[in-house]
Amino acid sequence: MSQTVFATPFIGREEELARLFGVLERARGGESRAVLIAGDAGVGKTRVLDEVATRAARSGMTVLTGHCVDVGDVGLPYLPFTEILGLLAADERFAAVLAAHPLVDRLLGAGTDADETGPAPRSGSGEGRLRLFEGMAALLAELSDVTPLLLVLEDLHWADQSSRDLLRFLLSRGFLQRSTGNGSGHRLAVLASYRADDLHRRHPLRPLLAELVRLPAVDRLELRPLADAEVTRLLRALEGRPLPEATVRRIVERAEGNAFYAEELLAATDTEAGGMPSGLADLLLIRVEQLPDTAQQVLRTAAVAGRRVEHDLLRDAVGLPEDELESALREAIGHQLLVAGDDGAYAFRHALAREAVYADLLPGERSRLHGAFAALLAGRGHRAETAAERAHHYRESHELGEALAASLEAADHARRVGAPAEELRHLEALLDLWESVPATALPSGEAADRVTLMLRASAAAAHAGEAHRAVSLTRAALAGVGRDADSELAARVRYTLAGTLMGVDSLTAAFAYSSEALAMIPAEPPTPTWVWAAATHVLAARQVGDSETALRVARQALRAAEQLDLTDARADLLVSLANLEGDGRRSAAGRARLTEARELARRGGNAPVEMRALFTLAIGAFEAGELAQCLPWLTEGLDRARRAGLLSSPYPLEMRYLQLLVLYTLGRWDECLRTATTDLAVLPASGGFAVGPALYVGLARGDKGVADRARTLIEGRFDWMAALVAGIVLTDAAVLSGDAEAAVARLRSSVEALTDEAGMLPDVTVRLTALALTAVAEAAATARHGGDGAAADRWSAIATELLEPARSVALRGATGVPQGPEGRAWLARAEAEWAWATTGPDPAAWERTVAAFGYGDAYELARCRLRYAQALLAAGRREDAATEARAARETAVRLGATPLLERADDLLRRGRLTDAGPAARGGPVALTARERDVLRLLARGRSNRQIGEELFISGKTASVHVSNILAKLSAASRTEAVAIAYRERLLEPEIGASG
Repeated sequence: MSQTVFATPFIGREEELARLFGVLERARGGESRAVLIAGDAGVGKTRVLDEVATRAARSGMTVLTGHCVDVGDVGLPYLPFTEILGLLAADERFAAVLAAHPLVDRLLGAGTDADETGPAPRSGSGEGRLRLFEGMAALLAELSDVTPLLLVLEDLHWADQSSRDLLRFLLSRGFLQRSTGNGSGHRLAVLASYRADDLHRRHPLRPLLAELVRLPAVDRLELRPLADAEVTRLLRALEGRPLPEATVRRIVERAEGNAFYAEELLAATDTEAGGMPSGLADLLLIRVEQLPDTAQQVLRTAAVAGRRVEHDLLRDAVGLPEDELESALREAIGHQLLVAGDDGAYAFRHALAREAVYADLLPGERSRLHGAFAALLAGRGHRAETAAERAHHYRESHELGEALAASLEAADHARRVGAPAEELRHLEALLDLWESVPATALPSGEAADRVTLMLRASAAAAHAGEAHRAVSLTRAALAGVGRDADSELAARVRYTLAGTLMGVDSLTAAFAYSSEALAMIPAEPPTPTWVWAAATHVLAARQVGDSETALRVARQALRAAEQLDLTDARADLLVSLANLEGDGRRSAAGRARLTEARELARRGGNAPVEMRALFTLAIGAFEAGELAQCLPWLTEGLDRARRAGLLSSPYPLEMRYLQLLVLYTLGRWDECLRTATTDLAVLPASGGFAVGPALYVGLARGDKGVADRARTLIEGRFDWMAALVAGIVLTDAAVLSGDAEAAVARLRSSVEALTDEAGMLPDVTVRLTALALTAVAEAAATARHGGDGAAADRWSAIATELLEPARSVALRGATGVPQGPEGRAWLARAEAEWAWATTGPDPAAWERTVAAFGYGDAYELARCRLRYAQALLAAGRREDAATEARAARETAVRLGATPLLERADDLLRRGRLTDAGPAARGGPVALTARERDVLRLLARGRSNRQIGEELFISGKTASVHVSNILAKLSAASRTEAVAIAYRERLLEPEIGASG
């Protein structure tokens, strides 16, 4: 029967679907069951039911859907069952069965008044109702003998009394509890949905549900909110164009897992600037308006308090007697608008409900209630943990002096507990109020200096990962400092600005400001301000390529730091020297300096410097090809950042990216994806740092949406890490699609974007070049084979042009030291691809490349082994080619790298490299029971999707089983796998089988 057609793909709910598909499978085998599906409005009940119904219909079940409608508890009796009978009456297959059951005519309005059960099924006659109920049960049971049935009842919360009674009979005494007489049950399943948030205490469905869930053949399934990652996938599927990450994050946060809310918020993004969509607000307020006036008053007051409010505070603010307040709260809780916590507080069940109620308040009402909450909180004493609430309520009630003082108190509390984002928010609120507050209301002491507060806000912004905001705040501080100001403060502002500018890759300007800062104060006698100005200048000089200046100033500043006993400054300068001296951070001497720096920073209590030392230890190990040794340093560094509340600051972001990159490189892809998902939840503003390696995994696994997500990273303001990640993904995506022109264009644009102001090419140039040269080599080979000498010469020239900069970067590196094993491996691949483009495949070059990637990069090693196999095959070395291709294939199967697996299978098939079957390898092949099921369906010519439908598994899971079967049988294709299976007696011919 017909189902709703949805424009978007089904997302999430894998566990719920598996459970429901299991019910269908048992029903087809004669075990009838029912499932009551609960969920809030908009959470996706209809979408789940439609997905299950579609799958059931494809498997041969007849799906009958009846809907309840909101017409109260009177009128339209038996509506969902009448709708089901109408569907049956329109289907010729069931004409004979329906003719044997006169209740059909009565429920469809064609019965006669003379019938003993009365003129209509709404009759209250006990005997008449019983006959009708038994007739309906008998009809459905008989229909299930003709075809497996799925009965879907939607929106039971709107069901009339008669429908509820009939459902009770069917599930408790009807077909669900009876056998067919031959020991088996009826081939029938019932799925019924209802809104959990509509079931207030007196709702008539509640007692029925309590009764039904006690029945052994009835289960209950609660659809909980979608996970954030699933809402993100839904939004991207709904929107044809790439969505900015900030937009997606904001919608995900507000929707709280509700698919309908997410769709409504997405639809309003272009018109309402992130406000509450009017249609959604109206929908949410309908439920509020159903409450008594007193309960609505309590909700409005609670909305001003925020998402959550303590009972005592709400009582005092609303000003109602205790008994009236409790009655109103009982109504709000019963209608599932508020929920009561174990701590005596109340919270809105969904944040958007609170937003809708708050937005509906009159301006004066809103201001008055904010003032009441501010006064109540102040009356409880100036506790630090309530400072943020007080500041908010004072601001909204226009008591600006009190708001400024409370904002400063809240900022101090946030700094103490390690919450830089909150500290920044309160400091910015304070600075916004500064000009509007009388001088007598301004703070005293250090906080009275606006420039100092701006520098503090800048530091908080940097620690919160808001690099551009940090620059803006420091520039504002600079504007407030004249040349005649205190020289130490002026120098501090300038070297702080230099540090923030390096955070946004404005390196020339950073070097200029650090030079000014160093010139403003004398080096002798040394002062802490000079030492930190020098430490910043060392970083800026190194960034612009002036290593000589950086090394000279670092040594001078280290002596001064030792003289002044500035432990944390000594640590910072030791890290810089480890990067600058000798063979750098990869060397034993460099690591010794870094270990000393870590201990000094820990002793000095400077978390940012300690994290810098730990990151440098980790990146040094990575560059040395010691991947496993990176992870302990990264774990320690991230734990330190977590304890300090600095996970969003620059070095922890770098550590998070490196941690994901190491997991990706080692082939621990599922762990990489899980960690990235966790990072996105913790670090919503981290951009390329958190999503980069996850995008690399997605691309390697054939995710078609990866390229679009990479493009969103480079929209808007330039971000170096985002540009790097996008460059890698989009270059490789062009290569995988066989578009050499696009690959070369993306390589060039990415390198240009990532080249610094001094003209220094980025280290990633080598990797990008090797990737692009793969497409160039293929284009050149195709042109040669096609006899197009001009095109072949053109691509050969492009290959030579691209290779030279990559060679230069690999040999000097970002620090002037040649790149380590990773860089050398990418250069070897670039050289091998260049040879392919200019003269043809060179097995020796690819042998060197495979050896180079042996340092630990599982996926790139497999890709290179496949290219090596191609080169070996071209040279006539078939046995060696088969070995390399199979090794690549095994890795592709293990990693789930579908595109690589397909290319390996294609080479094995085209090269006829699969002669050695399972018997030749010694012994029979061991297939699991599920793999044997999949193999039987493969023999019938089923696609992955069809296999999934017949076995009630996902198409993706079916694909994994198929890949495992091909690997175990050493088969290059599905057809070959079936042939081998018949030959090895893993399959027996099916008599009379058809496709």
